Amino acid sequence: MRSMVFAEALLPEGWRRDVRVDVDAQGRIAAVVPDAQPGRFVALPGMPNLHSHAFQRGMAGLTEHAGASDDSFWTWRELMYRFLAQLTPEDVEAIATLAYAEMLERGFTRVGEFHYLHHAPDGAPYADRAEMGTRIAAAAQATGINLTLLPSFYAHGEIGGAPPVQGQRRFLNDLDGFAMLVEGSRRAIAGLPGANLGLAPHSLRAATIEEIRAVGAMAQAGEPLHIHAAEQVREVEAAIRILGLPPIAALLQAGLVSERWCLIHATHGTAGELARVAQAGAVAGLCPVTESNLGDGIFAAPGFREVGGMFGVGTDSNVLIGAAVELRTLEYAQRLALRSRNVLAPRGGSTGRALWQGAVEGGSRALAAGPAGIAPGAWADLVLLDPDDAAFAARSGDRILDSLVFAARDGVIREVWVGGRRVVEDGVHPLRAQAERRVAAILARILAA
Repeated sequence: MRSMVFAEALLPEGWRRDVRVDVDAQGRIAAVVPDAQPGRFVALPGMPNLHSHAFQRGMAGLTEHAGASDDSFWTWRELMYRFLAQLTPEDVEAIATLAYAEMLERGFTRVGEFHYLHHAPDGAPYADRAEMGTRIAAAAQATGINLTLLPSFYAHGEIGGAPPVQGQRRFLNDLDGFAMLVEGSRRAIAGLPGANLGLAPHSLRAATIEEIRAVGAMAQAGEPLHIHAAEQVREVEAAIRILGLPPIAALLQAGLVSERWCLIHATHGTAGELARVAQAGAVAGLCPVTESNLGDGIFAAPGFREVGGMFGVGTDSNVLIGAAVELRTLEYAQRLALRSRNVLAPRGGSTGRALWQGAVEGGSRALAAGPAGIAPGAWADLVLLDPDDAAFAARSGDRILDSLVFAARDGVIREVWVGGRRVVEDGVHPLRAQAERRVAAILARILAA
């Protein structure tokens, strides 16, 4: 048993001072004792990152040049296809290692890796169908981040079962091939502390309703299910034209939305659809930085929260990584759309706390991570702040969280613990510098080609 003490800690029921947290040998919290003895740091529950495509970290900053026509998600996607066509398994592991080190430094303690880059550049499966998933697991193990591996089923190029395009060939599986990939993915995370598996039919663009149902049937009890839904207006229009319903409505009508599900983006869901998603207990997986970068649109967060909807945040394309920046972008988008302030805070309450706690609770459910927050039975995943930092001067409680989300600069997270083990010290992950050098060499090779 290990014990840690904190000046303040954000518990599920609120802030407490002089908190002692006891951690068992498996890395879970055994007891939380307020008013025990003072410590140096302020402790927050670690943030789940419910949606990542780790390999896209290598593309960060490379798509910000206007094309000959109007740029959109669809033109960005073509650039992404050209980039991933050159990645080896070793490249993917190196890029994921850098992304995961950065996630830990910036407050994420678990990553949901929505993993669809499965095969060799010519589309042929590797000898080990889960070769790429094994590389993702290796990056998670090296950095110390908790992993929810979400192998993605991808079979088609558009809604209605249209043939895939050449750039998608590294993603493709039929149901039998995907079943083999799932079993290989289970082996890839076996023995990795804190890891679990979920399944991810990519989207209605890549899988039919019948295939989505079949993928869901492959999941074992308690394993989460994730899907992209209603990210783009063009996607919604295609679903209405081909299926007669928008994507979220089609999933709801098929009985495929429950508390096991996380709908990634859900940007263009209607108020009625989102109310039914909330009623079903599904989580909205929001990726505000990526959604802004791609020009997707703005999720109707206030209405979703008003009907009891749960949300979490993810870094998706990993163009910029940070728990605080995702939450800040989520709130600022609402402010711009509604011309109001503190939109996602309860009346008289803290916006930073509402965002942080909401995303911890929703992200934990979406990744089937067990109890959320600093509480007995939860993983001892902690983000530690120094109250003497200038960003938090003369602040305590909610004002610390408001300052972290909206005003703090990089480097204010001093330590990060995952499963009771320190993985970030003095604001730096020990593998980040080495990972940066490896990724720099990979990019030099790719960009010179």
